[in-house]
Amino acid sequence: MLLTSERFYDTLVIGTGCSGYNAADWLYDLGRDVAILTEGVQMGTSRNTGSDKQTYYKLSLASGEGDSVREMAETLFSGGGVHGDTALIEAACSVKAFMKLVLLGVPFPTNAYGEYVGYKTDHDPRQRATSCGPLTSKLMTEALERSVRAKGVPVFENTQAVRLLTENHAITGVLALDTITGEHRVFACNHVVLATGGPAGIYRDSVYPESQTGALGLAVNAGAATANLCEWQYGLASTKFRWNVSGTYQQVLPKYMSAAPDGTEREFLPERFSSPAEALNMGFLKGYQWPFDVRKAKGSSRVDLFVHEETLRGHRVYMDFRFNPTDYRLDTLSNEARDYLTNSDAAFGTPIERLEKMNSQAVKLYRDNGINLYGEPLEIAVCAQHCNGGVAVDVNWESSVKGLYAVGEAAGTFGVYRPGGSALNSTQVGSMRAAEHIARKKNAPAKQVSAEITAVLQGGAFDADGILDRTRRLMSQYAAFRREPAQMKALYEDVSAVRDTFWQKAAVRSQSELPQIYKCFDTLTAQAAVLSAMLFAAEEYGSRGSCLVEGSPKTSESAADTVVITQNLVSRAEQIRPLPEGGGWFETVWNEYNRRNAW
Repeated sequence: MLLTSERFYDTLVIGTGCSGYNAADWLYDLGRDVAILTEGVQMGTSRNTGSDKQTYYKLSLASGEGDSVREMAETLFSGGGVHGDTALIEAACSVKAFMKLVLLGVPFPTNAYGEYVGYKTDHDPRQRATSCGPLTSKLMTEALERSVRAKGVPVFENTQAVRLLTENHAITGVLALDTITGEHRVFACNHVVLATGGPAGIYRDSVYPESQTGALGLAVNAGAATANLCEWQYGLASTKFRWNVSGTYQQVLPKYMSAAPDGTEREFLPERFSSPAEALNMGFLKGYQWPFDVRKAKGSSRVDLFVHEETLRGHRVYMDFRFNPTDYRLDTLSNEARDYLTNSDAAFGTPIERLEKMNSQAVKLYRDNGINLYGEPLEIAVCAQHCNGGVAVDVNWESSVKGLYAVGEAAGTFGVYRPGGSALNSTQVGSMRAAEHIARKKNAPAKQVSAEITAVLQGGAFDADGILDRTRRLMSQYAAFRREPAQMKALYEDVSAVRDTFWQKAAVRSQSELPQIYKCFDTLTAQAAVLSAMLFAAEEYGSRGSCLVEGSPKTSESAADTVVITQNLVSRAEQIRPLPEGGGWFETVWNEYNRRNAW
């Protein structure tokens, strides 16, 4: 069946998280014709994730910090496998992006003098972090949505983008599916801003919300290059309700319990460390050092390894806030842990009492989601939390496909490491840069495009859910923070074979099954691309960042000057773009600015 476009927009934004709304908001203000496509405004990571104190990372804006754009750029760049120009842009534009959120009413706290006092997060040499509490990204998204709605930007809900339409490697439109009726629609456009988050649906063990699956396959199938899909963050998270258990959840020192299939329970961390005191102090450090880090595999990241080993034995693992761990006493704690609890007026009682004292919102969050930390233990696992990679972009967040931009977690601007909370800064800076670049282009006339429908309504069963259940389980088992190259290779070949014959075998009994059919194909494409990058990185670099490669003699922090590029499911190393000098003579900068922005 051949369909012709019914609507034309200069730019289509796909996604309604904080990056998608921000892109649309800027595009409207810059005079462009823009609309948003979304499967549902209440879905996605921005609305439904956080932590004990969800962090927004920005340039320091308080007394005594002595920060600079250059220093922040160097911090981002030092993560390894990071392009220097995008690092400098994310630093230089952080204040502009942050202050827009402030003016939209996002309640970032200040002291009595109006300073945005910060705190230190992971991989952060200063105190650049700030937070509105557990739901910072949700508050950001709501504020940006209010702005977009007030401007009357069209938002097409229940609309699943299923294919990016291109001609001569340039965007011409989007094929979309109405998830209620199962009808296909074609939108013609000059630009697409992909704001669909990371490839959240590729794992079983995941802290991403179930409503977030990502749409990386859209870009991959359109021929766009991706960057650093091998680089992720994994860490401890609750499983009944998906949430990071970082920060104060660890620093109040809960008891770690393992339950065997026969119901036998035991406290397992003290038996795995040299002493109960070491177990306590390593658990405390997980608050600051939440993501698994191969450099800490003999330190605090042992907690992740021990939890994972328990789950591989078929045991269920819990953090129990009702009881203190074995030998919990202030005098057995490190100076850092003891000072933290003392300074927080929490050097008393049980873990739940300490958590209530230090962060009552963290307790309320679970209560609001049906879990009473006062009355039950919290089941946890090591879960995928964030992909540092994504679509490869240039200094304007444009991909290798002309007119296709990727912003937020869909963009691959981070490398091996990144400061905690820098992803939220990236959502705002990247979407602003994309909008500004689109606005500098000349308006093109309206056009029509056509798309052929691949998924044919036909009888017969096709177990899309079963396919994904199997591949997600195997991804979590062999291609997460512990990676087994032989198993990953077999899985890559398996996933690729299913994907290559997908549309010959796919069948639906009713149109209501179409959204999941398309989601299955997109997820398989993302899994194949991620596995390609992981296999290449395992061979080239061995264990590094947030992965431990089994059987590899390499434990390498080398090749920080390369990015892993994957295109058409083939991966290679590419040299990073260096960190620019920045600065400049004002009159020269002024003239260049006026010339660049003469739209």
